[in-house]
Amino acid sequence: MTHQGSRVLYVGALSRVEGEGSLHLRVHDGTVTEATLDIYEPPRFFEAFLRGRAHTEPPDITARVCGICPVAYQLSACAAIEDACGVHVDRSIRELRRLLYCGEWIESHALHIHLLHAPDFLGRSGAIDLARTHRAEVERGLRLKQAGNALLELLGGRAIHPVNVRLGGFHRAPTRAELRPLAEQLRRAQDDAWATVLWAAGFDFPEAHTDADFLALAAPGPYAIESGAPAVLTSAGSLTGFPVDDFTQRVREEQVPHSTALHSRLDGRRHLTGPLARFAISGRWLSRTAAQAAREAGLGDPYKGAVCRNPFRSVLVRAVEMLYAIDEALRIIDTYERPSRPYMQVPPAAGTGHGATEAPRGLLYHRYSLDAEGTVTDALLVPPTAQNQGAIEDDLRRTAQAALHRRDIGDAELTDLCERVIRNHDPCISCSAHFLDLTIVRTGAHADRTSGGHDA
Repeated sequence: MTHQGSRVLYVGALSRVEGEGSLHLRVHDGTVTEATLDIYEPPRFFEAFLRGRAHTEPPDITARVCGICPVAYQLSACAAIEDACGVHVDRSIRELRRLLYCGEWIESHALHIHLLHAPDFLGRSGAIDLARTHRAEVERGLRLKQAGNALLELLGGRAIHPVNVRLGGFHRAPTRAELRPLAEQLRRAQDDAWATVLWAAGFDFPEAHTDADFLALAAPGPYAIESGAPAVLTSAGSLTGFPVDDFTQRVREEQVPHSTALHSRLDGRRHLTGPLARFAISGRWLSRTAAQAAREAGLGDPYKGAVCRNPFRSVLVRAVEMLYAIDEALRIIDTYERPSRPYMQVPPAAGTGHGATEAPRGLLYHRYSLDAEGTVTDALLVPPTAQNQGAIEDDLRRTAQAALHRRDIGDAELTDLCERVIRNHDPCISCSAHFLDLTIVRTGAHADRTSGGHDA
């Protein structure tokens, strides 16, 4: 449809755990001329107040960056500082860290799929509304979240901002007897996760395609979660990797006028991190159960290099990853031997260390410089949502333009579509039910159709 004049869709408040922002979409004569995700919250200065702290403190401090994925921040900090100090923890501690991280993947993906994103596909306004028509599915999501939280509580001491994680490992390691009830709960969760994959596979997915380069960790053998080296899959299909130490040489941050959050470019190109990237790069290392689920869900065979570039289908990839995290947690528990010591000493050393892990929303990078006494002299945190902002804006532009070309679409419908595009990437939104407040201002021929707010 061709519009005479212009119309502007303005989303005034975008609430998320790591910041606040707005959305601005401008259409002129049927063409999207502007699509920006405006982050306006003042900087939080975590990197500034990490300077001068002891090298043992960042795991606890950075956990407060995010209440949804604190483990990602803790373990990325541990990896970077241990790298700076030249310490490599033993396998038993690495496995416990992976088990803890599985808990975060399970609870985060369960929350996103069932309570934040599913209402978009089922025509409901939010989780409470969804529970009226799909009570069993919402209850299933809560059971899965409980299973993930149970892992966090046992290994981390509590589900939000865990307190049992420390540099070099854990303050205390669980016994096999303590893990046994979790295994029983996770085996029940396997059935729920399978049902979630099949349920999500039945959603009606709009046509969409991202040509952003994919960036994710890769670790031959396991599906990358708590460790690995960055790998890049370009839209042309070429795959290359680089050391974590080179991250800031390859991923360059830049300030944009409309956002206090830095945007990023990978080798000068737009990139995307998160489930679509992980599935494309590491899918060959999914468990047999998760790979079978991916095939039955229509994602293709990950063992044969299947790639999904439709952001709307990311909810389906998250469901497969949730099933994988449950499988992986059970594997670790079944072979668990309590370590003789729950942590390794990490003596201070002068140097710079780099660490990266796969948060539920994508690759999270940390870099710390220490002096000889172990005091942090410099810190850098690059979260996945900040990296994804450019790709989100491109998705908004592409999807809105395609919708305008296909049919005469009204403001409310176009706004709902834009909201869905944002939620595809699960950008740490604290509450999807009211995360968008819309004001539409029309100019030109349609100025008389100005409307007020729209509450998502």
